[in-house]
Amino acid sequence: MQLEVIILAAGQGTRMKSSLPKVLHPLAGRPLLEHVITTALALQPTAVHVVVGHGAEQVREQLAQFPVNWIIQHEQLGTGHGVLQAVPALSPDSTVLVLYGDVPLIGTETLAALVAAAATDPALLTARVADPAGYGRILRNAAGALTGVAEHKDATAAQLEINEINTGLLAAPARDLIDYLPKVGNNNKQGEYYLPDILSMAVEEGRTVATCQAASELEVLGVNDRVQLNQLEREYQRRQAERLMRAGVAVADANRLDIRGTLSCGHDVSIDVNVVIQGDVVLGDGVEIGPNCVLQDVTVGAGSTVHAMSHLQEARIGERCSVGPFARLRPGTHMADGARVGNFVETKKADIGVGSKVNHLSYIGDCVMGDHVNIGAGTITCNYDGVNKHKTEIGAGVFVGSNSTLVAPLQIAEQGFVAAGSTITKAVGREELAVSRSRQRNIEGWQRPGKQQNED
Repeated sequence: MQLEVIILAAGQGTRMKSSLPKVLHPLAGRPLLEHVITTALALQPTAVHVVVGHGAEQVREQLAQFPVNWIIQHEQLGTGHGVLQAVPALSPDSTVLVLYGDVPLIGTETLAALVAAAATDPALLTARVADPAGYGRILRNAAGALTGVAEHKDATAAQLEINEINTGLLAAPARDLIDYLPKVGNNNKQGEYYLPDILSMAVEEGRTVATCQAASELEVLGVNDRVQLNQLEREYQRRQAERLMRAGVAVADANRLDIRGTLSCGHDVSIDVNVVIQGDVVLGDGVEIGPNCVLQDVTVGAGSTVHAMSHLQEARIGERCSVGPFARLRPGTHMADGARVGNFVETKKADIGVGSKVNHLSYIGDCVMGDHVNIGAGTITCNYDGVNKHKTEIGAGVFVGSNSTLVAPLQIAEQGFVAAGSTITKAVGREELAVSRSRQRNIEGWQRPGKQQNED
């Protein structure tokens, strides 16, 4: 069976009260529409057609990496009108699945069942919900067969009591869409062309419209405002946390973990509260992540600890390392096994050797550091001259005293020693001691300044 997917993503989303197109609002760090496209592609269709309208250029630009066919809906006149824009691009022999760009949690298994039910006749995805307000109601005959859909604003009082709703997601042979959609009218309170009207047309011709039920109400919830977006965000994050815990990860609080990318964990990983994961993050066996940390595109080796309040971005952490608390590791940081970066330390494009330590209040940028180096508190590498960046090279076993300034470009050879409080501008040889600071003077009889008395 040849499958094509149409995703309706043309709405403005006025209730979001935002200049950003609704389908670009993020869920777990990715646009709503990206979730839907990813799910659609997982079904391996021959084509995915995305119907866009409001903010079309912005939508296409942000999601340009996906192999989809973009179709413009210049006027938003209803779901039937939206699908009609894609009809010329369809193969008449395909089965077509219609999805929505603001319904991000729909599952592939549910969609596969819906597509299978539409091999010869249209099939509709329904759901039973506690509060059906705002949804179209499913109408059935005495035998339980679907006869049509009553939109909420057009439904009678009796129909409003029905709790089985139209999710809007359906599948049908392409020929049905080609035949029925041009006949759909807009004689309703909204003045819109409703896609479900094709189901009534099929029934009138004596055909059977199959229905499938969604696995859960959450699977088919759409986003109309920021409250609903937050509800789906928390549900998505809860699912992610539960998946981790079932895989053996110790999550301190499932309600206070945000995964906005992908997270892979080894055995006996521990994640404390208020941790944010962005991009692709890999945590090795026995890794501990403290509270209030942000990890973006980071690899952390086995047995390492990231202490509280640390921010790591595009960094590689070896095994048995310690980071933080209150550390910031910027892109290009690589910590070899056993290295330590402590509190209020910032690094950038820094290779920190095996067992080396930068424990306190330091900045290390554009630096290659050998093994077992000790960087004293308050040390900085002066890597920027206002135009260009320069490198600092520190050999194995070097000791840099506290409050030192290393002015790049600079080389400190193996086993070199920099005295505390020094400003180093010239190369330091192997096992040499570098001292560069003004000579201390003690002045006897010096008088401390006193406060001047205000005269009345």
